[in-house]
Amino acid sequence: MSISPFDLPGQFYRGNLHTHSTLSDGKLSPEAVCDLYKDAGYDFIALTDHFMKQFNYPVADTLAYRSDTFTTIFGAELHAGRTELDELWHILAVGLPLDFAPPTADETGPQIAARAVAAGAFVAAAHPQWYGLTETDVLSLGDIHAIEVFNGTSVDHNDRADSWYIADLLLRRGHRYSACATDDAHFNPARADFAIGWVWVKSESRTPDALLAALKDGYYYSSTGPQIFDIDMIPGEKLTVRCSPAERVFITGTGPMADSVYGPGICTAEFNLQRFRGSYLRVTVRDRNGKTAWSNPIWLD
Repeated sequence: MSISPFDLPGQFYRGNLHTHSTLSDGKLSPEAVCDLYKDAGYDFIALTDHFMKQFNYPVADTLAYRSDTFTTIFGAELHAGRTELDELWHILAVGLPLDFAPPTADETGPQIAARAVAAGAFVAAAHPQWYGLTETDVLSLGDIHAIEVFNGTSVDHNDRADSWYIADLLLRRGHRYSACATDDAHFNPARADFAIGWVWVKSESRTPDALLAALKDGYYYSSTGPQIFDIDMIPGEKLTVRCSPAERVFITGTGPMADSVYGPGICTAEFNLQRFRGSYLRVTVRDRNGKTAWSNPIWLD
């Protein structure tokens, strides 16, 4: 049987969840940012400027840039308080109301994250590897939805784009998060941070409300290039992946447990699950150019 989101009605919509404009420290105007993604074939973006006093706490109103084939979700990158290692918190919030209140002087990262969740947002721990979040930090955020496991701007900023390590640790401990890839685009000419990390969200429509609901439910997968068309599983027996042409397809479980199928132009990979133990596994598809797609965690219990 196909597993969610591949078994759900609707279609996949491509979107970027982490983007900056001249409302904070991005180099392009909100309209130019939206036009750039629209012209690149995206179905939606969230413009998530830094929600800071120096930028007048922006939640960008991008309603005017929507069209019949492209939509936007209001959001921001939230900052309040300090992490365990004394860094300013970075928290991704997609689906905020335009009147989301600025942080108070003594508000903490976990408190502003809780407010964002209560306001209806999809909330993720932004780029943990980029600035050294600890397990304690992520857990302190409470009932957030996701961990940002790939952050595009980090590729050329500090070579810390991949945060799967902390995600896998927390998943192995039984904490249930989805995992998103983003650009975190600032359009800085010194960094290639546009259209290099995105999500494919399964939804019955392209409306902001439908996309937001699907994100919260984990009905998406992430990519820097390949597509995953289906994941079919007979629990305890086998798992089959259908994808765009790839060089290697992995399933990764708890600890070092993994298996892979490799060869030129693979479009289908089948795995025996009988030796897999633990609470979850995930699928990774890697193409000939080293680009990757990741499923969300597949829970085995």
